[in-house]
Amino acid sequence: MTFLRHVTPALALALAACGSQPPGAGGPGGPGGNAAPAVSVLAVREEPLSITAEFPGRTVAYETSDVRPQVDGLIQARLFTEGDFVRAGQPLYRIDPSPYQAQVMSARALAKAQAAIASSEAQARRYGELVKINAISRQDYDNAVTSAGQARADVAAQQAALRTAQINLARTTIRAPISGRIGRSLTTTGGLVSAAQTTALTTIQRIDPVYVDIPQSSADLLKLRRQISDGQLTKDGKAKVKLILEDGSTYALEGDLLFTDVTVDQATGSQVLRAVFPNPRSLLLPGMFVRAKLVQGTVQNAIAVPQQALTRDEHGNAVVMVVGAQNKVEPRQVQTGGTQGDKWIVTSGLRSGDKVIVEGGMMLQPGMPVNPQPWNPNAAAGQAPAQAQGQGQGQGK
Repeated sequence: MTFLRHVTPALALALAACGSQPPGAGGPGGPGGNAAPAVSVLAVREEPLSITAEFPGRTVAYETSDVRPQVDGLIQARLFTEGDFVRAGQPLYRIDPSPYQAQVMSARALAKAQAAIASSEAQARRYGELVKINAISRQDYDNAVTSAGQARADVAAQQAALRTAQINLARTTIRAPISGRIGRSLTTTGGLVSAAQTTALTTIQRIDPVYVDIPQSSADLLKLRRQISDGQLTKDGKAKVKLILEDGSTYALEGDLLFTDVTVDQATGSQVLRAVFPNPRSLLLPGMFVRAKLVQGTVQNAIAVPQQALTRDEHGNAVVMVVGAQNKVEPRQVQTGGTQGDKWIVTSGLRSGDKVIVEGGMMLQPGMPVNPQPWNPNAAAGQAPAQAQGQGQGQGK
């Protein structure tokens, strides 16, 4: 009561003015004197978007050759160092050649057969003249002609035996059938080998270039083909593939997608995609586990929004918050076509130029005024822009 008696007329007028403000108009910022909440927005636009997918895969040698003997015998020497690079035709093992050298020498004894040819052909010519004057019977002439033919056949057989013996002798030196890295030897000097054995002596693998086999669901491939045929995706020449290695690093060289297997694995329901990569430093070894990033196609006029900008309503529909007229919040139901990296691909519900709320929209209601600020993807999640924070602090004082 004492306070009221000492109120000056000017102070009373000021208090009356403050009390005359309408409820809820406590300041320029909105109800209760609070500023409009700051939100981070992204102005979306239509642009071509490359659709990539990441799949597990295994490296496979470009060429593989199991080295086996083609003749029987004892290994006299191993002529390579395990793990080295060998070239096609390089000697790898030497088998004892003595038995095959003897076969060659035996087959070279053609003098007897060639002499028989000369004698039988001369006799056939003489009998040919005699049979014309009936000096000998026709049967004797026919026998002479047959003997000459037999002698020629014997010489041909002997020549074939010589050639076979020479081939077997050459095979006593086992040579590399392809160029590549050679593995460990599965036999030693003194080992007995056979042309009929199934165990390889060693294995050579060509790893530059190298294949990468990538299993992919046949259902996903069918969906991809339909999107391409419907015009939703476009293919830009040969697909490029990138590799992520076992240690998480990215392989420096890109590969090309070669083909898709024509058979679906009945056990897994997948098809194998095969890519080829240059491997000049032999960094990729057969059997390595890798992850392959494959460019599947390009969506023309695509709209992509950050994943945190999209939520679901009680019916499971995808919803984004948009800053509309007078900076008021508008919920927008959208349709999505999957994800690409950390973004949703929106197929309908948004137009180029719409301002989508990316951060700060958790407690917003439709129609609520907001203070939109450009979204900074490099800022900490949930951190308001510095400018908006400064405005809020100044207005709240």
